[in-house]
Amino acid sequence: MRLLKTKSELREFTREARRDGGTLGLVPTMGALHRGHLELVRRALAENQSVIVSIFINPTQFDKAEDLAKYPRTLEADMEALGKVDPGLAVFAPDISEMYPERVDADRYDFDGLDRVMEGAHRQGHFDGVGTIVETLLRLVGPDRAYFGEKDYQQLQIIRKLVETREIPVEIIPCPIVREADGLAMSSRNTRLPGPLRQQAPFLYATLQAARALFGTKSAMKVKEYVRAQFADHPDFSLEYIEIADARTLKPVSRKQAGKKYRAFAAAYLGGVRLIDNIALN
Repeated sequence: MRLLKTKSELREFTREARRDGGTLGLVPTMGALHRGHLELVRRALAENQSVIVSIFINPTQFDKAEDLAKYPRTLEADMEALGKVDPGLAVFAPDISEMYPERVDADRYDFDGLDRVMEGAHRQGHFDGVGTIVETLLRLVGPDRAYFGEKDYQQLQIIRKLVETREIPVEIIPCPIVREADGLAMSSRNTRLPGPLRQQAPFLYATLQAARALFGTKSAMKVKEYVRAQFADHPDFSLEYIEIADARTLKPVSRKQAGKKYRAFAAAYLGGVRLIDNIALN
């Protein structure tokens, strides 16, 4: 397995990968890899001749310095996990100075309002940081396909908008949420939950499942009221937001319309750990 630390090493690898006309897949990550990440990698391997996994903890997408400081840094374990999937993978794991040689700052983007709701409303500047690093990676690697999980569904839609508006020639491949046996969406943050709180964590997904069942007969407002009431009775959780939105535009829904697809989105704190999840409603 090849570990690439610089842009020049990355360019050399992509030239080699392209030499025989093969397709190239990219799986961008911030490391602390779990089974959800590895499923993205397996999908990329099945659909491309060569695959690059990037591991870079991007400072410009963190709105809180303490979250950046606490983010797990596990490159050695990540490399071991990836090697078990396929020893032929390439891993791009640059230092911050390699990706931000002049200043550690995000570019500014117009995401047509996709960034002003839900995560964007609660994490100032987050999606400018995401856009900056994803655009940089896409232009450096030049992949045919790039793979993103639907757990970060809002991020997925924003990256699609980025690719469209910046005219980047890549196919964005969405991949289903990978869950633990008890339903909790896999996340690097889950490791920060102590045992008793980890046992409570599936409540988030269970509540979204109940919301989906209600959505067939109740208004979006009534469904959100139900979710808020459930969290109010669960004091270890602090609900940050619950939203029901158009699956394409992410605009909040007040009245359902035939033929449109909707999703429920939620973020909540459990023992100081922020969890997010979402679910298709129809």
